[in-house]
Amino acid sequence: MRKESERPRLILRLQAQRDLHSRRPRPIRVLYVVAGFAILAAGLLLLVTPGPAFVVIPIGLALLSLEFAWAEQLLDKALTKSDQAKRRAARATRRERILTIVATLLALGALVAWGVLGDIPLAPV
Repeated sequence: MRKESERPRLILRLQAQRDLHSRRPRPIRVLYVVAGFAILAAGLLLLVTPGPAFVVIPIGLALLSLEFAWAEQLLDKALTKSDQAKRRAARATRRERILTIVATLLALGALVAWGVLGDIPLAPV
């Protein structure tokens, strides 16, 4: 287990909020749980559809972490992985950044070509 000082600030703030949350009336706490699961489900859906899944999922986990320790652990892992990815991206060389841009443009070009040539019924082409 990590030291408290190494944990993301959001996790530390949520732990402080947990005591206040535990004193709320039960119906309010149930609403937090329902909202948390709904937002988490929407975030998971956004993993396979266009959208900001990596923003929405932590919001759902943050709400759920007020009630459930497993949600706090998942949120802690997600935030840690996010920080690691940001550090890795910041260390990327110029060559790696150019290759990433080229790969993204090629993927978008392939998608457009598929839409035009493949006659995708949902694409307005």
